[in-house]
Amino acid sequence: MAIREILVEGDPVLNKRCHPVTKFDEKLSHLMDDLRETLEEAKGLGLAAPQVGILRRAAVVVVDIDTGEMVELINPEIIAQSGEQNGLEGCLSVPGMWGYVTRPDWVKIRAQDRQGNWFEMEGNDMTARCFCHELSHLDGHLYTELTDRLYTSEEVDEMMEEDE
Repeated sequence: MAIREILVEGDPVLNKRCHPVTKFDEKLSHLMDDLRETLEEAKGLGLAAPQVGILRRAAVVVVDIDTGEMVELINPEIIAQSGEQNGLEGCLSVPGMWGYVTRPDWVKIRAQDRQGNWFEMEGNDMTARCFCHELSHLDGHLYTELTDRLYTSEEVDEMMEEDE
């Protein structure tokens, strides 16, 4: 396993649509291990393969913030969604910036695991947001396309203090 460099906004790889994973082999297992380790090191909630320069439809998402439990998503797709939530969103590829983004409040996804087995999973609130965010990366999109304004970490801290 290795910690990989996370590409930042402006790198053209982040704006490209990823190819489906067709080989479920040792190379894919290494990629998934690296995504997990890189995400843990960066202390994020999700990481998609294009963020580390690999144009394949693969991502990892933290599904339990308290335990750090992650799910691996290969060739994922959203098969159902409902509701709406608007909240602050950040991205490891847009460090130090945040924006308000509207996402579904609940999503159901279908994906494969590293052995190629299909599964379905549901998520709401932050998990739904993370699923949508990471799947957008696989299509070459960043959350910055969905927000009217970007805020610095300092501005977000000030807003949080005002709300308390």
